[in-house]
Amino acid sequence: MDVRLVPLLLTLGVSAVYSGSHSLRYYYTAVSDRAFGLPEFSTVGYVDDTQIDRYSSDNQKAEPATQWIKQKEEPEYWERNTQIYKGAEALFKHNVKIAMDRFNQTSGTHSFQRMYGCELREDNSIRGYNQYGYDGREFIALDTERWVYVHSVREAQLTEQKWNSPEVNLPERNKNYLQNICIEWLKKYLSYGQVELERRVHPHVRISDHQSDDATELRCHAYGFYPREIDVKWVKNGRADVHSEAAKEILPNPDGSYQLRVTAEITPSEGDSYACHVEHSSLKEKLIVVWPGPNKDGNNMGIIIAIAVVAVVVIVAAVVGFVIYKKRDKKAYKKTASSETASNESADSVKA
Repeated sequence: MDVRLVPLLLTLGVSAVYSGSHSLRYYYTAVSDRAFGLPEFSTVGYVDDTQIDRYSSDNQKAEPATQWIKQKEEPEYWERNTQIYKGAEALFKHNVKIAMDRFNQTSGTHSFQRMYGCELREDNSIRGYNQYGYDGREFIALDTERWVYVHSVREAQLTEQKWNSPEVNLPERNKNYLQNICIEWLKKYLSYGQVELERRVHPHVRISDHQSDDATELRCHAYGFYPREIDVKWVKNGRADVHSEAAKEILPNPDGSYQLRVTAEITPSEGDSYACHVEHSSLKEKLIVVWPGPNKDGNNMGIIIAIAVVAVVVIVAAVVGFVIYKKRDKKAYKKTASSETASNESADSVKA
């Protein structure tokens, strides 16, 4: 089976010290072989939508992924994280084999993945999550209301029983990491990278159209904005939202900014007007770009009738995660060990 690395978009939150909400999260991936050129094991850590560290079985070393954390943490920090990731590597390689046995698989390329972390919201409430996936599907997750692991597929029932057992009691260990260690490290990282994480960059907007025999496709492209959260939609006659059949996928740019294209299919009638409405935290007012009408060459640029692009310094965050399975719209789940010395020292020491 192919390894499916499905992007997971997650909206994040912020503390009382900062504005909005913030998150600290880690992603682990282990594969059964290197058929796709992937390392057998890799990790990435994120604060909001900024990658802070990385590790792979190829280099066997935890490394900083941003200058502000590299400047703040000493070599001992990276050596400690290297040892944590090496321990997780051995465990995850083993868990790939366990999962293959559970699914009665003896060959092929398979993946075992994990996403865990915490969020600190604007009202000072916290949220944690710890979820596992196998071959692009949910495997097991921690329910942080009941503090029990819940299997997502029949093959994870044995793991659920083991981790929830009084002898192992993994959820209780996870709880300590979620409510204490993870949150404290998140606050520390936010203080390290405040300038970077608080930046606001306003979106540029371009509209165009494409004519067919019986309909017109309107296209609104917002690009170059930061942070990731944005609302883009087509509006008819200044009131009614125009439904878009296409998925609104926000994509990252190489410079750390984002882009989004929203399309809508219409049949223009005399007297109707259409405009693209854009709302973003960098704008004081909603940006409205009016569609002038059909254009045969498809390069209609539109007319901007309202825009304010004065940036405001406030932290808001959204993340593009390197995860593997769809996230259920329910309580998240979180994982941990009880060390107070490492932000990511929550790698499960318990086999699946």
